[in-house]
Amino acid sequence: KVDQVDDAELLELVELEVRELLTKNEFPGDDIPIIKGSALAALEDSDKKIGEDSIRELMAAVDDYIPTPVRPLDKPFLMPIEDVFS
Repeated sequence: KVDQVDDAELLELVELEVRELLTKNEFPGDDIPIIKGSALAALEDSDKKIGEDSIRELMAAVDDYIPTPVRPLDKPFLMPIEDVFS
């Protein structure tokens, strides 16, 4: 939603409030990456910096910050089934 805000100070204030809220709820607010961008700008290809580049930055942050789970390869494959239709 960064495309709807023109004031950089307001964006910084929102980021600060989000970090404080994360810290208050016992999350590492200072360490969690916050990526500012606009999905609409990416879809419309209107502003590469806040559109495509921010999505690429977001995915890189996800890859770096969220650990890949260890999958036991020596055990049977398990796949959850949510719904069955007949």
